[in-house]
Order: sequence, then C-alpha cells, then structure tokens
Amino acid sequence: METILDIKIKRANKVYYAGEMFSGVVVISSKYSVQHQGVLLTMEGLVNLQLSAKSIGMFEAFCNSVKPIQVLTSSIEIVKPGKFPSGKTEISFEFPLHVKGNKVLYETYHGVFVNIQPQKGKSTPSPVDFTITPETLQNVKERASLPKFLIRGHLNSTNCVITHPLTGELVVEYSEAAIKNTELHLVRVETCGCVEGYARNATEIQNIQIADGDVCRSLSVPIYIIFPRLFTCPTLETTNFEVEFEVNIVVLLHDDHFITENFPLKLCGI
Repeated sequence: METILDIKIKRANKVYYAGEMFSGVVVISSKYSVQHQGVLLTMEGLVNLQLSAKSIGMFEAFCNSVKPIQVLTSSIEIVKPGKFPSGKTEISFEFPLHVKGNKVLYETYHGVFVNIQPQKGKSTPSPVDFTITPETLQNVKERASLPKFLIRGHLNSTNCVITHPLTGELVVEYSEAAIKNTELHLVRVETCGCVEGYARNATEIQNIQIADGDVCRSLSVPIYIIFPRLFTCPTLETTNFEVEFEVNIVVLLHDDHFITENFPLKLCGI
C-alpha cells in the first residue's frame, strides 16, 4: 500500500473570510512505517487562465507588463526527524489566513474559498426593466421576416452579491410564433492585453431552462440564478485584465428564430 497524504478541513462548506481561523488535520495513511524529516503545509493564491488559440500571442504581450502576485501563504512544519507508526496518523493544525493586496477579491486553492468584504457601495441594488420586440433587437439582417412578439420583464438588480441569487421575472405578452424554449445563459467574459491590443474571451458557464414549450401569455415566469462558485468570482477590473459577467435571456421560437437579450452584471463579495 502506498503512503497517502490528505488534508481534511473541519468546515464542511470550505468557505472562509479574511481574518478567520483555518483548521483541520493532515492525515497520513500507510501500511508501513514512514521515514520523515518534517511536514510542510503551504497555502497559495493562484489564477489559472485557459487560453484560446486567438489570444495566446496577446497574452504573451500582457505577461511582459504584469508581475504575478502571491495572495495567500501560510505553512506548518514538523522539524524533528522520526517515524510515523503503522496505520493512520492525524496531525492537527490551525493558523490565521493573511491576505495581501486588495485587487484580487476572491481566491481558491484545493477547493477552499476565501471571501473578502467588498468596498462600500459595490452592492447597491440596480433594478432593470426590459422590453423585447423585433424593433429592439440588434444584429438582425432581415427584421421584416421576424414574427411579431412582445416580451416584458425585469431583473431585481444587476449588481449582485455572489452568494445571493439573481432574481426577476419574464412575461410573454404576445407572440405570433409558438415558443419552443426559454433559457437563461450565464456568461463569464475575460479580457487581457496591453498597448498592443486586447483579447476578449466569453465562456458560457451556466444554462438554465426557465420555461419549456409555448408559455401562457401574460404569465409571470420567475428568473432565479444561483451563481456557481467554481466558475464565478467578484467582478475584477484592472488596467490590463478584466473578469466580467453577463446574463442572456434566450427565447427559441418554433420557426427556429432565436431572441436574445444581453444584460451585463457586476458581482461582488459578501
């Protein structure tokens, strides 16, 4: 049997706040005795970027003007040499989290979430009412061929606390064509660059069906999105790098026409 080293965190949801105590155990499992010179535990804050082919050259230029920032670091060490007995040994540890810098608002490492209080005013509610008709749509080549429709609704706020849901409602007042499907698409938009230019990459991170089939007219359909924690973070805006979010309301008609309306979102910490 190979030696297995694991970290078990006492807090089940793995969510911590700046200044809180992080605690758990290091579990070492082995059938035989294991020689050791010490156990070192390290925490680091990392940002991993997935680059598309069109943005690799742009990102290389971006890296030349930006230095990496280490956000979290902490360690535990057993310095006395010795042996672990056979079976399982648990080594308890606890230490405070220290956060450096104020631009990176959200970091994960080994599934641990660190929430930092947002700046004042970041989460001020900003409700949005919308009306969608053939005349309000953009990037339409043959507007005259579209069926007539009228869709109303509202979002309770486009400034969102990341742990709270995005809510609102949608009402189909009128539509000549039958509706096949109604969905909400949550999109993450990453932009990086420098004086040579900028590369922008949009990724759909969540797709929610809010209505199936031809919904009743003048019926309120609720909008409710819980932000996925592995794919979202507070909105980040710097000189050379941005992480932003959008929600798209997508209505598919039976004649295969897509109706799409886009709403930028600003996410903030708790």
